[in-house]
Amino acid sequence: MGVRATTALLAGTMLSGLPVMASAQTAPAPAPAASAPTAATTTQAPVAAPVSRTIKTLRVEGSQRIEPDTVLSYTKLRVGQAYTNETLDQALRDLLASDFFADVSIAGVESGDIIIRIRENPIINRVILEGNKRLKEDKIRKEIKLAPRQIFTRTAVRQDIARIVELYRRQGRFAATIAPKMVSLDQNRVDVIFEISEGAKSKVRQINIIGNEVFDDDKLREQMATKQARLFRLLSSATSYDQDRMAYDQQKLRQFYLTEGYADFRVTSAIAELTPDKEDFIITYVVEEGPRYKFGDVTVDSSIRDFDNTKLATSVGIKKGDWYDAKKVETAIDTLSETAGLFGYAFTEVNPEYQRDREALTMTLNFNIAEAKRSYIERIDINGNTNTQDKVIRREIRLSEGDAFNSFQVKRSQDRINSLGYFQDKFEIKQTAGSAPDRVVLTADVEEKSTGELQLSAGFSSLESFIVQASIRQRNFRGKGQELRASVNYSSYSKSVELGFTEPYLFDKNIAVGGDIFRRDYNSFQFNNNGDRNTTYTQVSTGFQLRAGVPLTEYWSLSARYGLSFDKVGLDRSRFFRNGVCDPFIAGQYLCDAVGNRATSSVGYSLIFDSLNSRLRPSAGQRLIISQDFAGLGGDVKYIRTKLDGDKYWGLGSGFILSASAEGGYIHSQEKSRGEGIDKVRITDRFYLGEPEFRGFNIRGVGPRVLRANYIADPTTGLQTVETNRDNISDDALGGRAYYSGRLELEIPLGAGARELGLRPSIYLQTGALFGITKPRETIGICANGQTARCFPTTTDAKGNVTVQSYFQPTLDASNNPIYYYTQADGGQVATSCAAGIPDASGKCNGVTPNIAVGQPIQPFQERFVGNSAKPRLAIGAGVNWNSPFGPLRIDLAYALLKDEGDDTKLITFNVGTSF
Repeated sequence: MGVRATTALLAGTMLSGLPVMASAQTAPAPAPAASAPTAATTTQAPVAAPVSRTIKTLRVEGSQRIEPDTVLSYTKLRVGQAYTNETLDQALRDLLASDFFADVSIAGVESGDIIIRIRENPIINRVILEGNKRLKEDKIRKEIKLAPRQIFTRTAVRQDIARIVELYRRQGRFAATIAPKMVSLDQNRVDVIFEISEGAKSKVRQINIIGNEVFDDDKLREQMATKQARLFRLLSSATSYDQDRMAYDQQKLRQFYLTEGYADFRVTSAIAELTPDKEDFIITYVVEEGPRYKFGDVTVDSSIRDFDNTKLATSVGIKKGDWYDAKKVETAIDTLSETAGLFGYAFTEVNPEYQRDREALTMTLNFNIAEAKRSYIERIDINGNTNTQDKVIRREIRLSEGDAFNSFQVKRSQDRINSLGYFQDKFEIKQTAGSAPDRVVLTADVEEKSTGELQLSAGFSSLESFIVQASIRQRNFRGKGQELRASVNYSSYSKSVELGFTEPYLFDKNIAVGGDIFRRDYNSFQFNNNGDRNTTYTQVSTGFQLRAGVPLTEYWSLSARYGLSFDKVGLDRSRFFRNGVCDPFIAGQYLCDAVGNRATSSVGYSLIFDSLNSRLRPSAGQRLIISQDFAGLGGDVKYIRTKLDGDKYWGLGSGFILSASAEGGYIHSQEKSRGEGIDKVRITDRFYLGEPEFRGFNIRGVGPRVLRANYIADPTTGLQTVETNRDNISDDALGGRAYYSGRLELEIPLGAGARELGLRPSIYLQTGALFGITKPRETIGICANGQTARCFPTTTDAKGNVTVQSYFQPTLDASNNPIYYYTQADGGQVATSCAAGIPDASGKCNGVTPNIAVGQPIQPFQERFVGNSAKPRLAIGAGVNWNSPFGPLRIDLAYALLKDEGDDTKLITFNVGTSF
């Protein structure tokens, strides 16, 4: 560092028990001449009166940065003026008070040739912080005053030490100490070093409560935000001492006692003592509980003529004889204020008047409603919307300028604006006085947030190769409240492109219109007998949908839609077709029946009741949706699809939110029978149930399905059994005509830190079922007595053990006749349709020698139709929503308690996205 002088500890005074900095030891100042002793070092003999002399000359010695004239400006000494010892002493004090000088002396006192010798305070080169780990350097530097190129003073050092100590005390580190050091450099410069010993965070070792008799200490400590330091609270910040939190705890104690009927309760003293090692605090509260009161008579005295005092008194929810509860009183005040607001009184003053009866221990209450004038909306102000247009917000406000004030409509307007999702949570419409006593101004101070949503996911699988999913959605396009969305999905089993647009207010009228166009290429799959994932049928859908909706009342609305789609359902011809037709031995008869092309033209409607206080994060209200779609306005498909969906939310207080949801649906086909064992509702039109709607089960994991298991021989006994390992069983979900589902979920609040991270955990119970289709035709069965075609033959050994044999599937010609090989005399083989011999000139088979059949053996297997049951499935689970750095993340851990044969369960699911 170019240090020319040694580092010296700064000795000085102590500040609040902490060392502070004094000046470093340097070379002593030159001694004054013997003929001219300084005023600071010469002892004057006492005289009766001050001796007055005249300053002949006046000069400054030792100045480096400061001009001599500047030095003299800090004194009252001037050439030609008279001076005394007191005058010189005052000059010394004035110079030292300027904080520019480390040492000052005056020579030439006797002769009148005054010389002011100074040694300037050094200039700070650097301020160095060492040992600070818990407090970042930039936070400390904001508080301290010392900085490079400033003049060093002891006073400034002491002040900065005090500021740093205070910063650590705010963190609960009362054992922190600061040791200042100074390193002298050339050109009268210094480096100032603050060596910080942070010490451990001071915990609350014990909370003592004196004077409580009704409630024990543990019960009262539960009410406090401050907690005692214990091992199980190792990561909690509530165990640190905080003076503000201590004051809050006193208020919490008072609130608790007031809700339990102890109206005279008070905290007489609260003391926090720091232990000698400065590591822990012991807090002691002294309380007086007082007697417990009950409610006496509860009356309402209203100066507003429109109100019936008797009816109002019964509406507040307080009964005579109940234990006194201050929270009930506050709720009653809110109820009366809201009631007045419903009648148009915006600024109604409700004053509770208490009358204690200390002998009867009753609290009589009279709610005095002051006289008020009915209010009218003078103006509606909207502030803070930089992107969203004013009209988008104003059309959600259920009041207009000039209307009579109504608190219910104000609350409803607030809920509708919150439901837009364009603004930060906890938005409120404020009410302020207008230009006249009967005028009120409504102010909506909004704070916009991101309304765009971007979801991206990518992965790699040995089965699917690359998987890419992307969607983008803007819910407030151009600030007009329009919604624009697009999504792309690509993998080996699913490819889709969708575009959609919604205009909520067509031509500024309360008519919503929208449309979607899509192309979806879905490959259904199964797990085959080797545990591999194979594509079964493919469904390519191309189409569009148009929508329109209008409100019927404040809560009821009606929407209509028309959709047209073209679906192509097929199977891989190289795998599932033989001789140009679908081979049921490979695909299954139920999939062969589904192959084909069709067009679906449908019209539908939805009747919606919605009183939720927020569509994004509701905590109160309910929603009911009744939907029907009619297919058959042209096209190849005819059905009626009906769905009901309902949700209800309850705010339980303290951040707990309970929700219940139920839904169900049924498809009624209007087509003629498609054949025995073939359901009239096609496989692609049916309902499916599973992830993500039914957590605890896999995608399409609930409901009817066909399981195909091979017959295998036991390697030890040789006896034949049916495969039971689910990983080796083919599984095809078939969907259902009917379904139902219900969920009960409780959202659990967390602490402030978790809320800041956006963590919202919940626990839930979910039930449902999918059922109602016709049992599909069997692909092949076991041969019965006398049956020889299209079945697996069996053999029985001497012990009666039955073995299922392979079925020989013949190869067919273009006329669907079996193909045989006829062996000629020269040994060559010729294909023929004759089972014996060869056809003669007339085309008839001539010969008795059997020919060799062409085909392949089908290994024996068993098909079982399972899961077609209305029996409820049941899952219990827990999940958490997290606003992660990668976007909104949902993780669920769900376990299926009840399931039916064939259902596919899944324990953990998650999805992630982001916003912009």
